[in-house]
Amino acid sequence: MKKGRLIVISGPSGVGKGTVVKAVLASNPKTWLSVSATTRPMRPGETDGVQYRFISRERFEQMIDAGQFLEYACYVDNYYGSPLEPIERKLADGFDVLLEIEVQGGLQIMEKRPDAISIFLIAPSFAELAARLRGRGDTDGAVIPKRLETARREYGVAPQYDYIVVNDRLEDAVSDVLAILRSESLRAGNQLEKLKEADSDALSPDE
Repeated sequence: MKKGRLIVISGPSGVGKGTVVKAVLASNPKTWLSVSATTRPMRPGETDGVQYRFISRERFEQMIDAGQFLEYACYVDNYYGSPLEPIERKLADGFDVLLEIEVQGGLQIMEKRPDAISIFLIAPSFAELAARLRGRGDTDGAVIPKRLETARREYGVAPQYDYIVVNDRLEDAVSDVLAILRSESLRAGNQLEKLKEADSDALSPDE
């Protein structure tokens, strides 16, 4: 069985990562979303194990000590991390594993797993990003300036990702991400088995 691909989607808070990821998952049944663990409080409308696995800070730090995260980071005073075991299991089963993670974690994965496909989402303008954050209604107003300050730093890291996608119109952003994944599947290194099959057919004595 062909092993799945590791796909990282990052971007600042408010850029629309979750909406884009949901649409990408709906387009490909062989793509599995890694559910991150976090120590931040659960927001209204969230369900444990769906948006995040909500765990205590003590439990998170125990998992760090045990080496149970592919990556982890502290963002706005809370831990976020990707549990390693389910990711490796799904990749071995042939699923593409998609990680919607913060920039700190994305950089960790890119260093540990250079084969990962990394995509950075940006808003059409920084002013639009600020407006989206203020309009979400689920973020304390006192936290918004801190998130915007973090976003400015994160934009500086974007060139380290393989691809940058502008999330202006959702349909276009999703189409761009799917085009990236399709293009990656056609890289020569990913087509070697088909090349061997074609070569074998060419040498067949029946031809």
